[in-house]
Amino acid sequence: MSTLNTDFLAISQQIEQLLVRQNLRGMATLKPHLRPGYILRAARLLNQCRGTVLIGTGFPVLDTFETDGPVGAIGLYQLLKQLGARPIIVCGDPLYSALKADYQCYQITVNQYDALPVVASKALAELQPQLVISIERPGFNDQHRYANMRGEDISLRCASFDYFLTLAACPSIGIGDGGNEIGMGNLYQQVSQLNITPSVTQCDELIVADVSNWAAWGLTAMVSALRGEDLLASADPLAILQYLSAKGSVDGVTRLNTLTEDGLPHTEGMQLITDLTEVLKI
Repeated sequence: MSTLNTDFLAISQQIEQLLVRQNLRGMATLKPHLRPGYILRAARLLNQCRGTVLIGTGFPVLDTFETDGPVGAIGLYQLLKQLGARPIIVCGDPLYSALKADYQCYQITVNQYDALPVVASKALAELQPQLVISIERPGFNDQHRYANMRGEDISLRCASFDYFLTLAACPSIGIGDGGNEIGMGNLYQQVSQLNITPSVTQCDELIVADVSNWAAWGLTAMVSALRGEDLLASADPLAILQYLSAKGSVDGVTRLNTLTEDGLPHTEGMQLITDLTEVLKI
């Protein structure tokens, strides 16, 4: 795959369209309000990282965690390792306990609201990230609380990652698929028109997708184009889903322990990877 005379912006825009083509929760209506090339800009941030990258994820569902978010976080973790960076997954329990034996993780405490800015500042000073990524993490609403897609207040079960982005001295990327995730504050006015309690937390580069996990594969495709090598070949969302399912994950929509993402079979994610690979052949 040659990068000579490659129109990276055109590839980015094709990927951006693929990520919202099903428009499951209105993300295709948000995309026109983002400056084109956001996948390219985010991929360039990833591609230049050789230091620490924080990946915040984990959306609480009932007494466990959902598959959307952690699958993509692990996908990005694997990509960053290939690039020579030092990724760290930042999450609270029960996800932290599920992942810590197999991945470099940093635990954030659930419902520690009074000390949130101090906790984040201390972690940022200790970890010195070169980039901070949030993928499918709840973002503060205008009441400084967290709400799920049903409008239920889930603050008591949420660890907070918002200040890791807003206080960071490095660039930040937010990934979401509904409007209540960290980063969606970039489009607060537009998200407020959707059937969701919108997040107010902003980021430097916002990526929208039908399923947040899928943005990880879109970014992997874009980094592949930038580097002239197929990094998508090793992407295996089913293996990650199986790993998480064994740890007690549930689908965020059905709330069942299945190999699905937001109610969709794993084959949907595999089809996206196939279609992204076709884009790279341009």
